Amino acid sequence: MNDRSFRVSALFWNGTLLLMAANAFLYSQPADRAVQLTRGAYNHDLDNNDNFSPDGKWLVYDTRTGAGGIGGSPSVERVHIATGKVEVLFSIKDNHPYGPGAGAVSYHPSANQVIFIHGLPFCSEKNPYQQWKRTGVIVEDRRPEVAIRMDARDVTFPFTPGALRGGTHRHDWSRDGKWVGFTYNDALMKAIEDSTGEKVNLRTIGVSTPLHPVAVDHDGDGENVSGAWYSVLVVRVVPRPEPGSDEISNAASDSWVGDGSYRTREGRKQRARAFLGTVRSKSNQPVDELFVVEIPDAIDQPGEFGPLEGTPRTFPMPPRGTVQRRLTFTAETAHPGCKGIVRSSPDGQWIAYLAADSRGVSQVFLISPQGGSPRQVTEHPTGVQGSVRWSPDSRSIGYLSENSIVLCRISGEPFERRFRRLTPVGREPLANLVWSPDGATIAFNRQVKAEGADRAWQQIFILPVK
Repeated sequence: MNDRSFRVSALFWNGTLLLMAANAFLYSQPADRAVQLTRGAYNHDLDNNDNFSPDGKWLVYDTRTGAGGIGGSPSVERVHIATGKVEVLFSIKDNHPYGPGAGAVSYHPSANQVIFIHGLPFCSEKNPYQQWKRTGVIVEDRRPEVAIRMDARDVTFPFTPGALRGGTHRHDWSRDGKWVGFTYNDALMKAIEDSTGEKVNLRTIGVSTPLHPVAVDHDGDGENVSGAWYSVLVVRVVPRPEPGSDEISNAASDSWVGDGSYRTREGRKQRARAFLGTVRSKSNQPVDELFVVEIPDAIDQPGEFGPLEGTPRTFPMPPRGTVQRRLTFTAETAHPGCKGIVRSSPDGQWIAYLAADSRGVSQVFLISPQGGSPRQVTEHPTGVQGSVRWSPDSRSIGYLSENSIVLCRISGEPFERRFRRLTPVGREPLANLVWSPDGATIAFNRQVKAEGADRAWQQIFILPVK
């Protein structure tokens, strides 16, 4: 992009001269080069996951409904980018708005497999799909309809190490494909919350790895499920964090750091996930801060807080050697809090997240997984909306601003030349950016109302980047 594409102005803020790259985004509108890939009269939801096949030829998505959400999604499908051909990878006969549902799907980084949420099989109107009633399912794209249950579920005491007692969500492959991270809600804690009124149904984070299959005793209600992988929780949450402390009551918006690990200050490779944890400020206000959790190689050893499988009154607890560290400290600032799904660069050097700048406007910030001072990398006057995604070479970030896709080079060029708007500023929101493995294409969702139709559907678009 040439200098004429930008209009840069200098503004004074609190007596400090700021070079407002925000005004640089008042450049001329690019042509809309996005191509609509899907057209069926139903939703094709990418869900902000890793949707490209390893060879970059397919995109996988779910078919969630407006009424039922993921629970109402009757199938997981993929579309061939070159031809538009659609294939069903997994379907649920007679699915209902209340479930079971299949959705939030991601491709394995190197194998012909996808992973997605599957609600418990015996859903009904009185017992619908819920956050605490679901598991992860793996399907090979060349063997459609053949489901492998990843995480075991055991809600009958005594519980089983390696099994969980609730529901997993946002399944995220590590780059080597040997681990899956997820968010989690616990069915037993939800039952306690319902009976006592105390908020103990707290979202947290776990991981699975194919250490060995986990078999559980099956119950008559279909609540217990055996799994092919071994699963644990890695983040400890508490109902009432101490104000001003690093204790958290919620953990979510997580992703792997680097290829699943990063290089520590000592030079060793450490497996870790980054996430947002809800702390309490000194004045006892909830604030989301950025954390990392370091995960040991051996996850089958109980840690200091209790058994891996939990007890009837407590959560499953993290394994021995799990270390949780806080990276941001915004709670006592004028504009506290972080937001958005946090995303690490593939090389593991930076974690990107959204937070308010000095004016209270949402921008992209970077911080090292080792800790240190955050670095602000955008200055949009109207803010960054979300969908922050790294290019495979770790040199650029794509995101949404003013209902358009913007590309930001992280370094290597003068500040005012690092930004490129890829789609025009629009009225209709975009969503769910995902980058192809070769970095040449971005896919995203846009609501489209066909001529003569009475409603709009979520459709997939692809956009050349280079």
